[in-house]
Amino acid sequence: MGIRKLKPTTPGQRHKIIGAFDTITASAPEKSLVCGKPKKGGRNNTGKMTIRYVGGGHKRRFRFIDFKRTKDGIPAVVKTIEYDPNRTSRIALLYYVDGEKSYILAPDGLQVGQTVMSGEDAAPEVGNALPLSKIPVGTIIHNIELRPGQGAKLVRSAGANAQLTSREGTYVVIKMPSGETRRILSACKATIGSVGNKDHALEKSGKAGRSRWLGRRPHNRGVVMNPVDHPMGGGEGRASGGHPRSRTGLYSKGLKTRAPKKHSSKYIIERRKK
Repeated sequence: MGIRKLKPTTPGQRHKIIGAFDTITASAPEKSLVCGKPKKGGRNNTGKMTIRYVGGGHKRRFRFIDFKRTKDGIPAVVKTIEYDPNRTSRIALLYYVDGEKSYILAPDGLQVGQTVMSGEDAAPEVGNALPLSKIPVGTIIHNIELRPGQGAKLVRSAGANAQLTSREGTYVVIKMPSGETRRILSACKATIGSVGNKDHALEKSGKAGRSRWLGRRPHNRGVVMNPVDHPMGGGEGRASGGHPRSRTGLYSKGLKTRAPKKHSSKYIIERRKK
């Protein structure tokens, strides 16, 4: 997996850096694992715009990803590595020996033809999903559950990985990509390895049109608006607008938004770095 820097033949190509598709082995998704994905344009059920700067973009089909990995003890062969427009990472199509097919997030280093498995008896190798109680201390993991059987919720974006650092009774201690250290139940599952497509962070769109293809409309700043439109609007010339805040007046730089009595705070050993 790498990146491509294009020759500056046009203004849009000059700063464009895109991901290489050399690891992708299929151009069309598995029909039984996709469905239509209608666009909302940032509107709710009454047609009111609730999210600004969203709309347009290329048509997409949603791929069903298996975040639970419940087929324990049944080996599966990696058939293809595919592009998914709905996420930053690549996905892998698995063919189980019992005939079932499913998509998983493609870990870094997963190859077509490789065999993966889930369950307590699976080896701690790249692509295998195991309960945290069976994963050796120090292992790099991703796709982590918060509750047993719920499905993976943590560490799913391109290039992300966490590390299992120690055990404390029925819990294990995980160091998250943000730097946060927290306890998670040992019965929860995680997948070995880090998420693939790690060069995604180096990509640059090169032009505004690529943002429109992704469904992102032009984002205008609050300081250029009038006072009626935004708390930071108005003023003569290029006025800074005072303290940075949202359109509804919520401070946006340094304001702590985490609930002080949040239930999960007792599981956090060390907060993320500022």
